[in-house]
Amino acid sequence: MPKRNIVKLYGADEYYHIYNRGSNKMEIFREPNDYFYFLNLFKRHLSDDSDSDKSGRIFTKYDDEVELVAFCLMPNHFHLLCYLKDPEGIVHLMRSIMTAYTMYFNKKYKHTGQLCEGTFLASRIDNDIYLWQVSRYIHLNPTDITGDYVNYEYSSMSYFKGRKHAEWLHPERLVETKKEISEYAEFVEDQVGMKKDLEFLVNILAAE
Repeated sequence: MPKRNIVKLYGADEYYHIYNRGSNKMEIFREPNDYFYFLNLFKRHLSDDSDSDKSGRIFTKYDDEVELVAFCLMPNHFHLLCYLKDPEGIVHLMRSIMTAYTMYFNKKYKHTGQLCEGTFLASRIDNDIYLWQVSRYIHLNPTDITGDYVNYEYSSMSYFKGRKHAEWLHPERLVETKKEISEYAEFVEDQVGMKKDLEFLVNILAAE
């Protein structure tokens, strides 16, 4: 049986949750430079900068096909929230991103074989409530390993809070005004509080 969300017919003007993890759950980001290199690939392909490779060839731009709205990179997997302007935009972008990152990773760590578990997975987001919930899920990913999702360096939470800005990232798709930024921060924090309350109740019941 094929994996869920592995095959997609993408649509324009729609949001997608894109995700993948290392083959056999291995770590695909092992040190800070790995995270930064991966994110710099999005800057390379989604910003207006005319970056070129060692041969002087300008890197292909996909900002007219897809926008990156939110992200979180974890040691052995990643989550992206993307807005598609062109149905095939995410395929073009991810092919370029993963080809470049795999070459970087394999050379650096002398790795051979598959880096991730096949092609990326994608889930279409069909309403605004689900859109906010998916973005919250993405931003809360670091909670289990650091306990501090707000200051986690390899997610877009600081951009959503207005502390950082990048041309290649578009949190304004979800939060644009100061009021929306504040509401979003509360929305994410509410989930943290609910999780803590649930854990407290589970511990109380286990002790009885």
